[in-house]
Amino acid sequence: MDTTRGEILDSAGNGLAVNRTGYAIVFDKAYLTKETENPTILTLIRLLGSKGEKWADELPIAVNSKGEYEFISGRDKDIATLKSKDFLHVESYATAAQCMQHLIDQYDCGGYSAKDTRDIVSVRYNMTKSGFSVSTPYVFAQDVSKETVQVISENSMRLPGVQAKLTTKREYPDGTLMPQILGTIGSISAEEWKTLQDKDYEYNDRIGKSGIEQAFESALRGKSGEKVVEMTGQGNVASETVTSSPQPGETVYLTIDSRLQKVLNASLAQNIKATREYGKKLCAENYKGSSSGHGEDCVAGGAVILRVSDFAVLAASTFPTYDENEYLTDTNYYSQLLKDKNLPLINRAFNGIFTPGSVVKPYVALTALQEKSITTSTRILGNSVYTRFSDVGLPLGSIGNYGMITANYAIEKSSNSFFYEVGYRTGISALNLYAPRFGLGVKTGIELSESAGVLAGPAEKSASGGSWWDADTVEAAVGQSDNQFTPLQLATYAATIANNGTRLKSHVVDKITNYARSQVISQTKPQTVENIGVDQSYIDYVKAAMRSVAAEGTASSMFRNYGVPLAAKTGTAVLTPHSDNVTFIGFAPYDNPQIAVAVVLEHGATSKYSLTVAKDAFDAYFYGKTVDANGNLVMPSASDAAQKNSSSGSPSSRTSSQG
Repeated sequence: MDTTRGEILDSAGNGLAVNRTGYAIVFDKAYLTKETENPTILTLIRLLGSKGEKWADELPIAVNSKGEYEFISGRDKDIATLKSKDFLHVESYATAAQCMQHLIDQYDCGGYSAKDTRDIVSVRYNMTKSGFSVSTPYVFAQDVSKETVQVISENSMRLPGVQAKLTTKREYPDGTLMPQILGTIGSISAEEWKTLQDKDYEYNDRIGKSGIEQAFESALRGKSGEKVVEMTGQGNVASETVTSSPQPGETVYLTIDSRLQKVLNASLAQNIKATREYGKKLCAENYKGSSSGHGEDCVAGGAVILRVSDFAVLAASTFPTYDENEYLTDTNYYSQLLKDKNLPLINRAFNGIFTPGSVVKPYVALTALQEKSITTSTRILGNSVYTRFSDVGLPLGSIGNYGMITANYAIEKSSNSFFYEVGYRTGISALNLYAPRFGLGVKTGIELSESAGVLAGPAEKSASGGSWWDADTVEAAVGQSDNQFTPLQLATYAATIANNGTRLKSHVVDKITNYARSQVISQTKPQTVENIGVDQSYIDYVKAAMRSVAAEGTASSMFRNYGVPLAAKTGTAVLTPHSDNVTFIGFAPYDNPQIAVAVVLEHGATSKYSLTVAKDAFDAYFYGKTVDANGNLVMPSASDAAQKNSSSGSPSSRTSSQG
């Protein structure tokens, strides 16, 4: 007896993955005799065909234009399953015609046309795979119309053992909101069935395939009911007794704020497009003597908003993306997604890894201060060329000629020369000891699939067959070398600094309730994962430097006069021959942080568009910015005054090649 799958909601209780009532056509073996089985199946196939309805057709054999049986291209796994010892037990080289003859003999399907025979066999084969029995009904068709149900009811005498059952169909009210996070459900594969058949699943069940749908399958799926059917000696039904009623699945509440998510999605998409168009313009102008490397190749990115008090994900956006309603209903659309070289199915917010650039400098400074390789008063030359390795032919460039500067000013202006030397003095061992404490190079603990990223260092280099040199250390200290982190890791890192050095477990699930939402079954509570082990005075010093980044430094073009005081760090990572990555981390309000934001534009080239995404995120949280019906980002009238006090909503023309 079927159950109802639990629903997935946002933090306010709005439906993200919900159920719509529908009808399924089901075979009940107790009323389906050997003599009536094949004629009933064929009659039903024709009835559904006349109504344009689909039925469960999984046989990997078709009838070609010559009336011959042939295997369907691209169905190798299904063909192997058909030939396996679990079913036909034939040789691997058996032809489609030979397989069909075995099936025709097994299901007594002689006397029909090639097409009708093939269709009857398809249903019978699927019934066998699903374990069709008196206690296990077979779902012939999912989600049929009420009109089709009426036709079947009118033809009930010709369709013994066929029933129409009230069921539920999964729907995603906004298929573009967060498909990579919600995930999808689908039919059980032959491989999955091997492990699921002993776990109260039926072959016709649908299960979570990715995202929340998969990670919380056990909570969402519910529990099927049981019915005992007693038969007479003549094979007729004597009685039916329900021994246990089906129990619906549980409801999963996410920490996601749908309005923030919509804003982040729209901003990320718009600014990646704007980056690309601006880059093409600069290429055409041969800007700075180059016809490439200006962002013309920017096609992807990710952004995350975390709540500092508990490291809950309020929004996590990925671009490019897709519509999961089309994904589930349009085979051509799904095929296009699989072929898309920009990989829209990947959750770049959690699994995309990017060279971070200068956003790592706050962590490097904190490590150096705590390890005493520098002090807050240490002055290091922050000029345009770092000369320590010049004698071996490796002069390293840097933006600005600032003279002898301290760490806070080096963070504000993002001096590479300063941090090259800090990296050299501190050493890679210390840097790699502290990085994971911030959430860099390790998994954050999010409930979904995530990448651990890549933490550059001797161990990583050795694993790839290389050797680590001091020059690698200075590159790693400015977010280059082999360092690659996810937007989620960068947001976690920013939140850790905002939280005065305590890193909590990042999470996207708020609570789980019963289906009726009346009883809380589990509630996610803040969980401390790590403390960075740095004196509070140093944390305060670096936070103040990050405040200066927004007020006077590399992010000031966007945030100098912003209505809420915030702390930030920008980054640019060289990725020859592509355009540079541009990154941003920040938190606000500065004195009492509520949210942390991370933005990555892969091959974004200039910081102006990543800063715009960050500003839209802060605007959405603090001022209620939203997305209108036309997809435009708009501020509510109540916050017009605040908007006037902030920087212009159009991207600044200021460019930083260092971050």
